[in-house]
Amino acid sequence: MPELVLTLSCIDRKGIVGAVGSSIAAQDCNILESAQYFDRPSGRFFMRVHFAAPEGMTPERFRDGFRPTLLAYDMDAEITDLAVRPRVLLMVSKTGHCLNDLLYRWRIGQLPMDLVAVASNHEDWRKRVEAEGIPFHFLPITADTKADQEAQLLELVEKEGVELIILARYMQILSDALSRRLEGRVINIHHSFLPSFKGAKPYHQAHARGVKIIGATAHYVTPDLDEGPIIEQDTERVDHTMSPDDLVAAGRDIESRVLARAVRFHLEQRILKNGDRTIVFK
Repeated sequence: MPELVLTLSCIDRKGIVGAVGSSIAAQDCNILESAQYFDRPSGRFFMRVHFAAPEGMTPERFRDGFRPTLLAYDMDAEITDLAVRPRVLLMVSKTGHCLNDLLYRWRIGQLPMDLVAVASNHEDWRKRVEAEGIPFHFLPITADTKADQEAQLLELVEKEGVELIILARYMQILSDALSRRLEGRVINIHHSFLPSFKGAKPYHQAHARGVKIIGATAHYVTPDLDEGPIIEQDTERVDHTMSPDDLVAAGRDIESRVLARAVRFHLEQRILKNGDRTIVFK
């Protein structure tokens, strides 16, 4: 049976959950998982429903049947068929721990995505990627060639129908124009517990401040550097005996698991935007 996910948000009113459930049942669908949240500051209601549908049901057909409820509550809603895997592009530079982790999780079926390519501004990971049977695109970049490189990247995205880009320690800053064009479609892993220690060498910044906890943050990319809506974070305790290199080494595991969780939440339609914040139904 097809399995669909409905995500929605609207101004909070009485009867939303009942109306949604009744509409789903009226189309001969069975709810498998449901979660909702009321955000008091904004007055908005958020909901995610995962349900099994009868044979032949499509997102378009379900939306037609759901339209009266959608209009009655003035909802922003999306319906996704979980059998249709998003087309994903990975980007990496020289550091490959997040890339390797994602490739492994994809290979064992833990990340429901269609991995169409890996792009990098270095050649270091070509053999590793091609060993998985995935196309590797070398896109070198300098300050003088940044515009041309991003044009090539955008061409690749459009040619392959890429729906999600994962910056798996891709150590180049996307231009404001490209960030705006791809907003909501790019997930980055930043090697610190944002909003602390933005920008370059965050572990060195953390060491200089004598922190006792380090972390990593997965977030959507926006034109504002390291300011995009946060999806997932994690931390680990450290102490005064550890050098900056020790912090970098400890951080690799945190970065890998945080990025993998964020990607899975996105693929499973568990993330709803709420202004500069996210609602994540885990």
